[in-house]
Amino acid sequence: MLLGSEGARIRRIHDITQPLDERTAVWPGDREVSMEWTMRRERGDSVNVAALCMSAHAGTHMDGPLHFEDGGATAADVPLEKLIGRARVIDARGRDALDVDLLEGIDAGAEERLLFRCFERVVPGRFPDPFPAVTPALAHACADAGVKLVATESPSVDTFDSKTLESHRLLQAGDVVILENVVLSDVPAGRYSLVALPLRLTDADSAPLRAVLLELEQS
Repeated sequence: MLLGSEGARIRRIHDITQPLDERTAVWPGDREVSMEWTMRRERGDSVNVAALCMSAHAGTHMDGPLHFEDGGATAADVPLEKLIGRARVIDARGRDALDVDLLEGIDAGAEERLLFRCFERVVPGRFPDPFPAVTPALAHACADAGVKLVATESPSVDTFDSKTLESHRLLQAGDVVILENVVLSDVPAGRYSLVALPLRLTDADSAPLRAVLLELEQS
């Protein structure tokens, strides 16, 4: 039996990562995902080798500070401990915006990592339009509470037409890591452990990642 933190058994693993392929929807105007084979056994090569070309923001990804702040930290500089540990999924379906009232009755700082379910079902091949963004009030509240990470099913924590990226900046000012395009379609609201590991891209603003929620059963 797999073991989680503090001796807890892992009852179930929820993969909350969008699949990546040439059908993956990207931010309008961003580079689409493309793949080609540089080696194929059917062509006489000894192995199959795929080559990928994609934006660092394709699919499920982490926004590094460099994404919206010149001189900000790169994807590789974000501490991994922010991306591993206690998490809570919050059901925010049907909302036009993710506002501070979603934290009512929740000790946000104790929960540490907050993941917002926004849609009935995420369709990776379709860009969600419209999508609910994190309001500055919610971003400020998360930062003030000491939240370590905020994740959303939306492709951005700010609105589609935002030029100032205020929610990005408020979260960063509070040292809150940002994940976007997570998939919570089959994950009930509640407590989990999150493991979300971005690629160690030393010069990139952001990074794609594989994210899972561990449903734990105390031993």
